[in-house]
Amino acid sequence: MSKVWWKESVVYQIYPRSFMDSNGDGIGDLNGITSKLDYLKELGVDVLWISPVYKSPGADNGYDISDYQDILDEFGTMEDFDRLLEQAHQRGLKIVMDLVLNHTSNEHPWFIESRSTVNNPYRNYYIWRKGQKGSEPNNWGAMFGGSAWEYDTATDMYYLHCFSKEQPDLNWEEARVRKSLYDMMTWWCEKGVDGFRFDVISMISKVQTFPDGKKDGGLYGNGWPYIMNGPKVHDYIQEMNREVLSKYDIMTVGEAAGVTLTEAKKYANTNGKELNMVFQFEHMCIDEEKYGKWTTKRYNLLDLKRVLSKWQTGLEGKAWNSLFFGNHDQPRSVSRFGDDRPEYRERSAKMLATCMHMMQGTPYVYQGEELGMTNFPFEDLTQCRDIETLHYYAELTENGIYSNDQMMDCIRARGRDNARTPMQWDTTMNAGFSTGTPWIAVNPNYKEINAKEQLERTDSLFYYYQQLIRLRHMNKIMVYGHYKLLLPNHKDIFAYKRNYYGKEWTILCNFSEQEVTCKYANLTGKKLIISNYEEHKKGILQPYEALVYQE
Repeated sequence: MSKVWWKESVVYQIYPRSFMDSNGDGIGDLNGITSKLDYLKELGVDVLWISPVYKSPGADNGYDISDYQDILDEFGTMEDFDRLLEQAHQRGLKIVMDLVLNHTSNEHPWFIESRSTVNNPYRNYYIWRKGQKGSEPNNWGAMFGGSAWEYDTATDMYYLHCFSKEQPDLNWEEARVRKSLYDMMTWWCEKGVDGFRFDVISMISKVQTFPDGKKDGGLYGNGWPYIMNGPKVHDYIQEMNREVLSKYDIMTVGEAAGVTLTEAKKYANTNGKELNMVFQFEHMCIDEEKYGKWTTKRYNLLDLKRVLSKWQTGLEGKAWNSLFFGNHDQPRSVSRFGDDRPEYRERSAKMLATCMHMMQGTPYVYQGEELGMTNFPFEDLTQCRDIETLHYYAELTENGIYSNDQMMDCIRARGRDNARTPMQWDTTMNAGFSTGTPWIAVNPNYKEINAKEQLERTDSLFYYYQQLIRLRHMNKIMVYGHYKLLLPNHKDIFAYKRNYYGKEWTILCNFSEQEVTCKYANLTGKKLIISNYEEHKKGILQPYEALVYQE
C-alpha cells in the first residue's frame, strides 16, 4: 500500500459562515479563520477543508457559485484569502478548497448568457430541454424539493437543476465547459492551494435520454439512477486528472452520494487516475425512512457496523476511505450517533471519535465536533436558514404528510442547520463568535460547551481528539493496518482489530448507556493505547466506554 501524506493526515472541515466573525457583521469570514489557526494547530490537524468562499448570491450558502475566481464580500477579499493561505502554510497546515463543478448559481455570467437566447455561445453550458405535453421534460424531483426543471419564459424551454432552481446544472457534455473549469482549477493550484473537495462530483454525467424516473410513493419520479454515477463520469474525472490534478501534489476527495463499492474503486483507485478518495454516505442513510432523512428514527448499531465494515474491507488495497460521522450537511454527530445528554455527552463523543479515528482511511473532524457541540433545540421554522429544510417543511406539511410539530421534530433531529450554528468559543456574548447579531442563532448550551472551557481542562474532549491525532501521526497501524470486525452481531458493542507488520490493536466501543459484558475487555498483560475511562472493569465495558489496547 503506497504511503502518501493525505492518507496520514487528519482533515478539519471549516464552515466559514459559522466559524469566526472578525468584523462584527454576524457572519464568519476568512480573517476569522486566520485568527484561529493557532487553535487548529494545537488540536493537531493537518488539513483545513474550507466550505465555499467564492462569490455567491447565497441561495445554498455558497454552494451556488457566481464567480469561481473571486471571494464573497461577506467573507473578505482575495488578499484576505492569500493571507490565510500563507499563514496556514507557515504553521504546516494545508488548505483544501470546496469546489462545486456540477452546477453554478443562476447569477453566474455563463448562465445569464445561456438563458438569453437559444443561439447564445453559452447556451450549451447548461442543460436545456423543451417541455413535454405542456409540462416539464420529465418527472424528476430536485434534491431540495419540487421539480428538477425550471421553465424559462425567454426561450420557452426548461433548464435542469438537481438542487434548487437557483443552481442550474452545468452541461459536462460540452467540451468548453470542461476546459473552462479545468482552467479555473489550474489557477487555484498555481495560487498554492493543497487540494479540492469536489461537491456532488458523482452527478456531473447524466443519461442523455432523460427518461422518467420511478415514482416510489413520492410526488416526483426518482431521477437519481440517471444522474448518479452517470455513463461518462469516470471519463470526465480522468480527463480532469490528466489536465489538472496529476500536475500537482494535492489532495482530492469527491462527494459521491449514491456511490457503490464498485464505483468507489473507480473514483479512488490506487492507480491514481481519478481522485484520492471519496465520501460515501451509506452509513449516513441507515436511519432513513419513506421520506428520506425527514424522520426521528434512531439508527441501529448492527446496520452501522455492517456498512462501515463493508467499506473498510471492500476498499482495502484497492481505494481509500474517508472517515466521518458529521459534516455541514449532517446533524451533530454526538446527537445522532452518541448521547448528547449532559451526563453522557462528552464520554460518548470520545467513544465515537475513537471508533472512527482507529479505522483505515483519512479522518475528518467537523468544526465543533472536537468540543462535542450538539443539535440545536429549534422551536419554530423562523430559526431555520437552510434552503433544504425550508423547502421540505413546505412540501411535507402542505401535502398533509407531517404536521408542524412532527416536522419540527424531524428538523431538530436531522436538519442541516444543526451543524451550522456558530462555533462556541467561550462564554461571552454569542459564544465569542461575533460582536454582532449572528446570521443564525448560537446554541443556548454554549456556556457549558465551548473551546475556552475545554482548553482549560486536561481531560476534555478537545485534548482527547488531540491525543487521537497524535497517536495517528506516530503509529502507522492506525493509517495502514488491516481491519477485522469482531462481535458482528452484538447490539451494543462495535469491536474490531487492526493489524500491521505483526502489531495488533483491539478497539472496543460501547454504544450504549448500559454496562455490557465483553470477553475482550481484559487489560491484564496488555498495553493500553487510549481510553475515555481512567478505571476499567475486567470483562466489562462501562457506559459509552472506548478502549484500545495492544496485544
